Amino acid sequence: MRKVARVVLLDPQDRILLLHGHEPEDPSDDWWFTPGGGVEGDETREEAARRELAEETGITDVELGPVLWRRTCSFPFAGRRWDQDEWYYLARTADTRDEVPEATGLTELERRSVAGARWWTCQELNQAHETVYPTRLAELLRRLLDEGPPAGPETLDTEIV
Repeated sequence: MRKVARVVLLDPQDRILLLHGHEPEDPSDDWWFTPGGGVEGDETREEAARRELAEETGITDVELGPVLWRRTCSFPFAGRRWDQDEWYYLARTADTRDEVPEATGLTELERRSVAGARWWTCQELNQAHETVYPTRLAELLRRLLDEGPPAGPETLDTEIV
């Protein structure tokens, strides 16, 4: 089981940053997802969240908050099955630019499978016809914006794709 730290990054307008990913050999098989990735070596999940956000988005000026959600998932990607234990951290940035800085720390696999990033409003996310992970992200974001972070991490349903 791969330990993963993900980031729910919100800007001052409460937009969430999502990355646009696809199968390396099939760009039509695509989805949107939060920045994040696997814990490396002896780093903490919080350290992994900060590192992955910087590598995947170039954004480093963030206030990292609590763990919002935990999720176990399993999915096929790049010719193998990935089994992950994901923790989703809340983070805020004061950056108000619509353009996301260019990612400079992507791995070779990420360079072949990440097609960009964009900021989404909760309404845009709710109306999206694209695949978004976790699948209930629009609902979870709405609750986060309306009620604030949960008292402790909420366990999301396991997702097996």
